[in-house]
Amino acid sequence: MHYICYVDEAGCPGELPSRTSNVQPCIVITGLFVPEENIAELTREYLHLKRTFNPKHAGSLQHDLQLILYEIKGSDLRSDIRKKGRNTRRRAFGWLDKTLNLLERLNCRIVSRIYVKPPGGPFDGKKVYSASIQKICEAFQSYLEEREGSGIIIADSRTPAQNQNVSQSVFTQKFKLNGDRYDRILEMPLFGHSENHAGLQIVDWISSSLLFPIATKTYCDGHIQSIHLHPKDALIKSRYSERLRNLQYRYQVEKNNGVFRHAGGITVNDGISQKSSAHMFR
Repeated sequence: MHYICYVDEAGCPGELPSRTSNVQPCIVITGLFVPEENIAELTREYLHLKRTFNPKHAGSLQHDLQLILYEIKGSDLRSDIRKKGRNTRRRAFGWLDKTLNLLERLNCRIVSRIYVKPPGGPFDGKKVYSASIQKICEAFQSYLEEREGSGIIIADSRTPAQNQNVSQSVFTQKFKLNGDRYDRILEMPLFGHSENHAGLQIVDWISSSLLFPIATKTYCDGHIQSIHLHPKDALIKSRYSERLRNLQYRYQVEKNNGVFRHAGGITVNDGISQKSSAHMFR
């Protein structure tokens, strides 16, 4: 059986100059694993959700399939939740609730790497992104081994130079002299435009609307003063953290001494107070 891993990020790779800087204090890189046999249904149901929540826009199109081109970015949904209007907030929660219902029903799984930047400290976004892609590949490889399947990775396209760095980080692992570390991943990551991939649009929502605000609430609140933090982020955490925990793909790896440890899932590198990843769900 074949599987697709869709990858997108939220946040920027730049350093955080100070605790009061409006540079985004976190970067989130997420992979969404989808069985190939469920991609068509995922796309059709996703278009149905767009039609349901945007009837005026849907009615102006010549064909329903054009709805895929109408993107609602995760940052927009996050902004809607933060607004005063109850109806606007209810609509955003409705989108997210039904999208998570869809992922749960279609046996999708997520892994994510979250980095909380140290204020005034060094942060190498290029290195972090490449390392995160390799960790997502490791998790995807394990996921494929468990299912005796193979798969490909489709990442949201960025600049040619950034795309090249991502591909190179995987290439060096697939063609090592001592063997292919990701032998069930069929090729280097492919790069798609999110306007044409339901999976990329959904993983953008997961990163931007859910994981990013939960991370800033958990690790930055009380330490960072920024436009990227908001009191209503607590609503997102209380409503969705448990569902995200249940959507994780986690697996075990054996250390040299025969002891096993958990890997994969949603992991956090906290550059402020060194809190563990478990705090995302508390």
